[in-house]
Amino acid sequence: MIVVRLLGGLGNQMFQYAAGRRAALVRQLPLVLDRSAFQPHSHRAYGLTGLQVEETFATPAQLREIHGPPRGPGRIGHRLRRRFRIGYRWTWIREDRLSPVDHRVLAARAYSYLDGYWQSEKYFAEIAETIRRDFTFRRPLEPPATAIADRIAATEAVSVHVRRGDYVTNPRTNRAHGICSVDYYREAAQRIASRVSHPHFFLFSDDPDWVAANLRLGHPTTLVSHEGADQYQDLELMSRCRHHIIANSSYSWWGAWLNQRPDKMVLAPARWGNDPGWDDRDLLPASWIRI
Repeated sequence: MIVVRLLGGLGNQMFQYAAGRRAALVRQLPLVLDRSAFQPHSHRAYGLTGLQVEETFATPAQLREIHGPPRGPGRIGHRLRRRFRIGYRWTWIREDRLSPVDHRVLAARAYSYLDGYWQSEKYFAEIAETIRRDFTFRRPLEPPATAIADRIAATEAVSVHVRRGDYVTNPRTNRAHGICSVDYYREAAQRIASRVSHPHFFLFSDDPDWVAANLRLGHPTTLVSHEGADQYQDLELMSRCRHHIIANSSYSWWGAWLNQRPDKMVLAPARWGNDPGWDDRDLLPASWIRI
């Protein structure tokens, strides 16, 4: 089996699942999901339930074999066995920070434990159609979202994702990620408008009040909703747009990637974050435009 650790929000979990799905599929092994990071007190929750993914969850016994006991002297012994591979059959592949594609993941074999974010299409490009099928949505759009979808279908729709939330309120997260500026969105909108005759911008954000007060793009806009209200429906609506202006966010990355139009334009920030140790060269598909 291949076990992949899930953590973070929906977009991050989609990257982790996709990397694990490819690793398991090419080796004809079962994929097992470790969702132990999501405890009742956790800020995040398991998020793949709204997608048509293959859900096999790690059992407590499997997690004890991988992680060891949660506390006590046995945990120290387990860590030593894992470090020196004494009676420990798992290969623990850990990603410390955003980096180019880790070929250990591509070469993963049975009893590999994938612990990271794995934010690159290169981890699953060879099974892209399988991932697209897995990432179809379980529930149909509800009536308010259906009305938005009809407007998207009738216009030169451009999704615009404005990620704020903990990028603004959490000092540590803000230092690492930063936020995309109003100037970024204005420049991106101008670039779209230079190539699209009548763009209509559909705005998605976890801070809709800020967007309504601060973002003027000079073209027709629709403020869709708040990401947390129904993250699956908003993600599906994003994917139905013709073009995309994404934030430094895995959520809008997937909204753009799930759009299968070959002529789509995807504009993304030149840098994914502020951490100088991050290397984001493999994060965006080659056809996407950094600005």
